[in-house]
Amino acid sequence: MSETSFIKMNGLGNDFAIFDGRAAPLSFSAAQASAIADRESGIGFDQLIVMEPTDKADVFMRIMNSDGSEVDACGNATRCVARLVAGEVNRPGVTIETNAGLLTAQILSEDQVTVDMGQPKFDWQDIPLSEEFRDTRMIELQVGPIDAPILHSPSVVNVGNPHCLFWVNDVEKYDLAKFGPMLENHPLFPERANISLAHVTSKNALTLKVWERGAGLTKACGTAACAAGVAAARKNLTGRNVAVTLPGGDLQIYWREADNHILMTGPIEVEYKGEIDLSSYSA
Repeated sequence: MSETSFIKMNGLGNDFAIFDGRAAPLSFSAAQASAIADRESGIGFDQLIVMEPTDKADVFMRIMNSDGSEVDACGNATRCVARLVAGEVNRPGVTIETNAGLLTAQILSEDQVTVDMGQPKFDWQDIPLSEEFRDTRMIELQVGPIDAPILHSPSVVNVGNPHCLFWVNDVEKYDLAKFGPMLENHPLFPERANISLAHVTSKNALTLKVWERGAGLTKACGTAACAAGVAAARKNLTGRNVAVTLPGGDLQIYWREADNHILMTGPIEVEYKGEIDLSSYSA
């Protein structure tokens, strides 16, 4: 029996099992990742992270959702991996390669990390959508009867992955667990989408609830917070610097005007270190 080490971490309760595949290759099938994600029979997590070698950055970060699907970006996981790598290289600034591109991170303190998430994408082809919308600040999509929709006219944006945000007056008023799966898999989103409810509470703050693509309801989603901050600013609902409150806590999102990069700052936490016998999970 061979045990494989991992570190359990979270950002605002959005939790990860982080494996180190830099010394020896480490891969997971979709079925295996999903089995390990089970909170009763496995480790339990929102995303499985594998750190891999790269000559383009300090580390490459591979991301798998709890349903076994692979995704290109995860803001909270990026902060966690940045904290681990910064400790290894003994410097506050690190670079992380993902399928969504190269990200830079700065360690502010023991538990606070800022990540430059790059530039958001707004063109319908880049999100992507299955049909053309000239203005992605508000697209035609609704939940409920045509003459009295429950939700309608969301904003869409890509922040390393696709996001769809409905603007509401109370994020708890709607059953996101009920319609989240339907909207995630809506034909309008060929690569599926993260679905959020966003409530702007002031010019520099908003509240967010997220149904994460491939993971379901989550305590926090870093890229969704970035998407919400950017989309709110585009609609002139807020400024470019906002505090985003999620069920797990707050993230600070700053959409920098000089280069349109999104800076996300928030906490990380190491929960525990453990070992697991991968052969006992279906491959």
